Amino acid sequence: MKVNSKNMQSNNRITTVLLLAAGTGSRLFPLTNQAPKCLTLVNEVSILERLVENLVIQGIKKLVVVTGHLSASIEKFLGHSYKSISVEYIHSPLYKTTNNIYSLWMAREIMKTPFILIESDLVFDASLLNEMVYPDRMAVARIKNWMNGTTVTINKDKKVLGFKKDTTFCKDFTKYKTVNIYSFSLATWEIISLRLDEHIQAKKVNGYYETVFSELIDESLFSLKAVSFDEKAWYEIDTLKDLTEATKLFPLIKLIG
Repeated sequence: MKVNSKNMQSNNRITTVLLLAAGTGSRLFPLTNQAPKCLTLVNEVSILERLVENLVIQGIKKLVVVTGHLSASIEKFLGHSYKSISVEYIHSPLYKTTNNIYSLWMAREIMKTPFILIESDLVFDASLLNEMVYPDRMAVARIKNWMNGTTVTINKDKKVLGFKKDTTFCKDFTKYKTVNIYSFSLATWEIISLRLDEHIQAKKVNGYYETVFSELIDESLFSLKAVSFDEKAWYEIDTLKDLTEATKLFPLIKLIG
């Protein structure tokens, strides 16, 4: 019997998203004094609204949000449903003294199906998620001058080989910037959850989840396929300068009904 690969891919399509939105957004002060980072406006539309509109377009059915700083504002905006998406919350009471490794660890019990992991400071064209709604993938982009933070190396088959700590250019062009969007199968998530628990039990609560991903890939315990985000606009908003640049890239959007 001939197997239809398109149907198989459709059956694997992810419909759940985990959004990490607990941080204080200190580098965006004073804008984040009165509102969480994800409610920062980019041309009159918040980062969060742009994000969930993209999720609606992609057919996402469930959104789980890890909150912390000014969590009530996020819950007021989203409620328990946003259009066709049901919304659940996990509150991190230790958000002031922990980092995203702790936020991800807090979701270890509630996430029982394959999901997409997204950071709440990203703005991007909705079509960039087209290839991210399938398990065990990682969004990457070629390094540009404005980028900083974690990078990865990939091979010709788009397999992620390992994580790096800087954005210096490589002559062979195999190093890419992480976009902080990942998708996980349930099997991969179970492996990640166990390692997250080891880190948290060792009181490593101020680190980043990339440390866990890096360890597991180095140990060949799971693998990720790189998905390029170079074709359309995206931006990570950490500072006021980032906000200015993102405003140039993302005009006022016409929201869908």
